[in-house]
Amino acid sequence: MSTPNSTTKSISLKSYGINHERIHYQLSSDDLHRITIEKDMGKEASSGALAVNTGEFTGRSPMDRFIVKDEITEDKVWWGKINIPFESEKFDKLYDKVVTYLNDKELFVRDCYACADADYKLNIRVINEYPWSNMFANNMFIRPTEEELSDFEPEWTVINAPEFMADAAIDGTRQHNFAILNFSRKIALVGGTGYTGEIKKGIFSALNFILPVYKNTLPMHCSANIGEEGDTALFFGLSGTGKTTLSTDPDRRLIGDDEHGWTADNSVFNFEGGCYAKVIDLSKEKEPEIYGAIKKGAILENVIMDEKGEVDFSDTSITQNTRVSYPIHHIENIQIPSIGKNVKNIFFLTADAFGVLPPISKLTPAQAAYHFISGYTAKVAGTEAGVVEPQPSFSACFGAPFMPLHPAKYAEMLSKKMQESGVDVWLINTGWTGGPYGVGKRMELKYTRAMISAALRGQLGLYNYDNYHIHSVFGVAQPRECPGVPTSVLSPRATWNDDKAYYTTAFKLTNAFRENFKKYEAYASEEIRRGGPQRYAF
Repeated sequence: MSTPNSTTKSISLKSYGINHERIHYQLSSDDLHRITIEKDMGKEASSGALAVNTGEFTGRSPMDRFIVKDEITEDKVWWGKINIPFESEKFDKLYDKVVTYLNDKELFVRDCYACADADYKLNIRVINEYPWSNMFANNMFIRPTEEELSDFEPEWTVINAPEFMADAAIDGTRQHNFAILNFSRKIALVGGTGYTGEIKKGIFSALNFILPVYKNTLPMHCSANIGEEGDTALFFGLSGTGKTTLSTDPDRRLIGDDEHGWTADNSVFNFEGGCYAKVIDLSKEKEPEIYGAIKKGAILENVIMDEKGEVDFSDTSITQNTRVSYPIHHIENIQIPSIGKNVKNIFFLTADAFGVLPPISKLTPAQAAYHFISGYTAKVAGTEAGVVEPQPSFSACFGAPFMPLHPAKYAEMLSKKMQESGVDVWLINTGWTGGPYGVGKRMELKYTRAMISAALRGQLGLYNYDNYHIHSVFGVAQPRECPGVPTSVLSPRATWNDDKAYYTTAFKLTNAFRENFKKYEAYASEEIRRGGPQRYAF
């Protein structure tokens, strides 16, 4: 569905305290692309995509994400280092300062919505300081028709002012940038950062509160696709684990690449109208669908181009978090509308930089709950300042930075869904094999795709000794054979050729799992606690 070219339309923002008339409403993607280049805020790549630099911030800033603590949130939000409270009075004063700042700016406004299922639709108004930020909103949220716009009433508003700098001592922020959710005023206020991911994650975080609290629906940080038989698969994973890549499958229709809801009647719907993919080391050969989506209408972030507009996807001199956003229809094989039913398989993706987890393993319900609450992946050298060797990284529900409620709430909902649907749950290691990062190598994408394909087709056999080996450290069941994958690849220990080094590293990782899970033990049943790694010492 294309966005109407509504350059002649006007809109008043006086209800927000913005009184001037330099407002562009519902501009087309082409117009925003052109204006960005005219303002020297971006360049066109040889593919036709718009390339921009997001400035100081090339990723989210979790320590600068806040939720207003008020009557709605006080007793429901899981307050702490992830959900940092912000005073209502401070928010109101900061909001007024941002609006005063925006009154001097040319603005770009878009009406759009989240949630492909009409029963859960959330109308959103996005007010941007930058034209390319508004183009990002056009890519990532669902684009309304002219008929839907005729009587559009926004429920939530995103106000995005990248060049407004907060005064931490006065405004109550940690530093000059901030992303604040106010559930009473239904506003996501983002300032001091040009990173566009804060826009979409603000609404994702809001839905992660709204859906379970008011709609009996599980929000999920996952991608989803659907097969010819109508079977839906979900892919949970943190950034860099392959969530977008593995769900974009030429043999299955893409529902969405990042954010979904699972309803009480067992349907799954996409929150978004686009995709936001990492492009580090992207190639046409390995990821043809994503590569092909990078064309006019797409936005590349923080990539390096030559004079001809050719992108070097291996160049991380600005950031490892190079990205592209594009409307979902840039992918040919998509599900319309972005809704699926009959969930049959769930994949938990982890990029294990220690190289000790099996490339694919089947989880029991207890193990599935444990690994969902844990949300393990690993950081490798270069991804963050100070990281010089692999470090375990845990993010509850594979999306802790966006989850306002206690992780146990989401885990309980997922466990119930899994029991009701009889879904198979798999742990997929897209990380290292043959040794840890720096020694081994990254699991080949063709093998990971073959394993997932075999699981989807029911080719890995029944859960028994003949078909599966129970891992002696992690207790998970690893298939003995898989079509299209050498048997040696399926056993992580065998790929090391050094049993002592393998087990030493494996137990080091199990210790990290147990230490991380301590903060959830009081909320987890004994069955779930036993779903973790085997409690041995080396």
